[in-house]
Amino acid sequence: MGDRVCNGVQSKTPLLSDPQLFEAQFEELVTELTERDLKDPALTDALQRLKQVLLYNAHGGKRNRGLSVIGSLRELVPPPELTQDLVQRALVVGWCIELLQAFFLVADDIMDGSVTRRGQPCWYKKDGIGLDAINDGFLLEASIYRLLRIHCRDQPYYVNLLELFTETSFQTELGQALDLMTAPPGHIDLNRFTIERYKAIVKYKTAFYSFYLPVAASMYMAGITSDEEHNNAKHILLEMGEFFQIQDDYLDCYGNPAVTGKIGTDIQDNKCSWLVVTAMEVMAPEQRAELESCYGRHDEASVEKVKTLYNTLQMPELYHKYEDESYQRLQKLIARHAENLPHAVFLNFAKKIYKRNK
Repeated sequence: MGDRVCNGVQSKTPLLSDPQLFEAQFEELVTELTERDLKDPALTDALQRLKQVLLYNAHGGKRNRGLSVIGSLRELVPPPELTQDLVQRALVVGWCIELLQAFFLVADDIMDGSVTRRGQPCWYKKDGIGLDAINDGFLLEASIYRLLRIHCRDQPYYVNLLELFTETSFQTELGQALDLMTAPPGHIDLNRFTIERYKAIVKYKTAFYSFYLPVAASMYMAGITSDEEHNNAKHILLEMGEFFQIQDDYLDCYGNPAVTGKIGTDIQDNKCSWLVVTAMEVMAPEQRAELESCYGRHDEASVEKVKTLYNTLQMPELYHKYEDESYQRLQKLIARHAENLPHAVFLNFAKKIYKRNK
């Protein structure tokens, strides 16, 4: 995606890659939201706060979700029809997805009691922030709808985008509710950890907003509005989203921290992860008793016992088998459901996630 070029947002920079265009657009949006959109001098301090919130929480990360809007649009719209205005709006909508992600993460970190995010302190952990971060999350979410109104209000797909963002937020928040109910802080009950519950959490908490949302947004922008086409895309993208989270769970335990950039803590944090629900399906009763005595504990010895148990149950082999099967399923889903959509929309995603190591 990054090697595609087009006329830039500013005419003086005619040959920028999509990531470069995306970066330039962020600076423009921050200025728009905090300096141009509201002129009331009484709001100066609040808008300065919004600027801090945007720069700290929306910037950074891999930006795959946001970049997928312009990447998918390039596959859906013939080059002569991909005007500079359409490219710019795709960049804006991409940033709206990044803002949605930032909103979720600010809230998620508070609920989980997390300490770091993307290698720096979580926003609520910074001096002077604390639970004021709750309102900062609301500001991030509200910024999405201001940007959509400013940039897309006169477009035929405006209402589709509004409904898509509100529906996706609802799905994600339901997924978060399931996650919180399944593993409440300080309460360890492995009976709640089933593969059915795990898949429901992943589908609603991660797959909808990470995979379906960017592609669905680009489809609406390309004039593809039929429920059938959107449902076809959803079949494929939710399969990919499920695998992406399973892979994330695997890398939490087996990834190299020097490559992934983070030290996994799913075992200590009592997470309903793919590794634990799959292990529970194949383990003997005495292994289950050992898992129950060690899972969700923070001492090094307990964590190591869980990892040893995973190795005894050959979890890496089971994971690689699952990865191969998921890829085969994905190919069949693309063949069956993407008759009228360019396969590259989905294959571009697949290239990024299958066999990744971070």
